[in-house]
This record gives sequence, structure tokens and C-alpha cells, in this order.
Amino acid sequence: MDLLTNDNEEIIAHREIITQLHSRIKSILENYRPVMNGEIYLSGEDVCKLLHISKRTLQQYRDDNILPYIQIGGKIIYKESDILTILEQNYISNRTDLL
Repeated sequence: MDLLTNDNEEIIAHREIITQLHSRIKSILENYRPVMNGEIYLSGEDVCKLLHISKRTLQQYRDDNILPYIQIGGKIIYKESDILTILEQNYISNRTDLL
């Protein structure tokens, strides 16, 4: 009887480990961004999430040449470094002690 209990505990422990690994792999796949020549490229959906804007606003930013982008066929991608540069260039400090 004791052998069955130990086996069951081991099986439960292995299942928990497998479940944790599955969750970690799923998270990595969802957040993975391929790197090309040291540069990370983002999809339109990624940029919308990053900037908290709608797809339509993103389209307007492209039309108004606010955000640089690359179009390959029908796919539009954005350099992460370009997005960060634009954010830094348009940063307005809220500190009044600098005056």
C-alpha cells in the first residue's frame, strides 16, 4: 500500500512540473520577438499594446508620418528602436523644479 502512495505523489509532482513547463513555454512563445541584425521588429498589434492606441490611430500615425514603418508585401512591421526614439523625442517632463 505504501508503494502506491509514493508512486501517486511522484506522479502528482511530475504533473505539476509538466504543467509549469507548459505554462512557461506558452508564455515564451506568446512574447517572443525575433531579432534580425540585432534589431527587434514589432507587429501593429504589438505597437498598439505598447502605446495603448487603437489600430485606427496607428494607421493615422503612419499616414501622418509620425511612426516609421516597413512594409513587406502586405505585412507592416515597426522597429522597436524607432518607436523608443520617437517616445524619447516627444517626452515632456512633468517636473516643475527644473525651471
